[in-house]
Amino acid sequence: MIVQKYGGTSVGTAARIRRVSRRIAKTVKSGEQVVAVVSAMGNTTDRLIALARSVNPEPPARELDMLVANGETITAPLVAMCLQGMGVPAVSLSGLQAGVQTSAHHSRARIHAIKPDRILELLREGKVAVVAGFQGVTEDLEVTTLGRGGSDTTAVALAAALKADVCEIFTDVDGIFTADPRIVKSARKLTHIRYDEMLELAAVGARVMHPRAVEIGELYGVPIHVRSSFHDGVGTMIVAKVPMEDRQRVRGIAQETNVAKITVVGVADRPGVAAAIFEPLGKAGISVDVIVQNIGRSGRTDLTFSVAESDLKAAEKLVKAAAKTVGATRVASAGGIAKLSIVGTGMLGMPGIAGRMFRALADAGINIEMISTSEIRITCLVARDQVDKGVRVLHKTFELDRD
Repeated sequence: MIVQKYGGTSVGTAARIRRVSRRIAKTVKSGEQVVAVVSAMGNTTDRLIALARSVNPEPPARELDMLVANGETITAPLVAMCLQGMGVPAVSLSGLQAGVQTSAHHSRARIHAIKPDRILELLREGKVAVVAGFQGVTEDLEVTTLGRGGSDTTAVALAAALKADVCEIFTDVDGIFTADPRIVKSARKLTHIRYDEMLELAAVGARVMHPRAVEIGELYGVPIHVRSSFHDGVGTMIVAKVPMEDRQRVRGIAQETNVAKITVVGVADRPGVAAAIFEPLGKAGISVDVIVQNIGRSGRTDLTFSVAESDLKAAEKLVKAAAKTVGATRVASAGGIAKLSIVGTGMLGMPGIAGRMFRALADAGINIEMISTSEIRITCLVARDQVDKGVRVLHKTFELDRD
């Protein structure tokens, strides 16, 4: 059994839907059972969001989910129709019909469970199940969406629930590269990458895979094959162990431009203040990334953290309310920031990596505003107009164009 996911670019036109359907038909002909997960065509989701904001600048989250979920429920029946026209039995399913159960966080719901009874029944009947990705339902049958890239999450979660042999993520790139090839012409495609490395890269801006999809793949041991939908070449396997350990310490560079920062000035330096500020953000489903607290003076300190710029308005409202309750002096915010990260398990316990990164950026005249680290990642916040230059500098510094 194979779960195949096709992104928006792969199904962006009728001609591309026919090409995707031929690939599915070829896989079925080879003797495999196939579950196909599809995204909305092209930029359908963006158009629907723009339409929503044209009638209401701040559309209610529930209604927005009801609207944007239609993108995938348009693609799925089109693919099923195309397959049937090729003589391949196929049935399209919404998230509800596929048994995808989620939390109630609209626009960023998390999958709680999958009950794939309907899919298994279709497979037993020799049919292809074409599932609308990106969507699910709550216990109360409210439609939810999983956030950008959520079709990846749908596909890997289905592969886990169905115990599929592999989950193939078909996209408009050839696999996972050492950096964005649109920025670094010498970026190299990786044949294999570990789940933890891919998770870090996805979390800090590599848009090829959704972080939660990688997380589910690691948790349930689902091999994920990221490959191009435009040719039959081998892509990149995301697995628990890569075949060769003799490799670069740094495996990839990632950048994220949808970043803003919020500073809470004059916070009382006492227990419970940070919790009062961050708990409302967590309840609203707003992710906080880089956090820096200054050294306290005269019982006061400043707390700065980053959020997605698309979440800035909502985050500011919550933080300003929390700042009043803790007696902070004021709240300041700024956009125009980007994350620049290096990732690699080879960095673990290896001295000098951070120094090389910071020196390379300094020599290139790129100022670092904030720094965040994990065991296998170093992230710097820099000015957005300098991030592409930073990617190229670091790719050269760590010699990632070398095999």
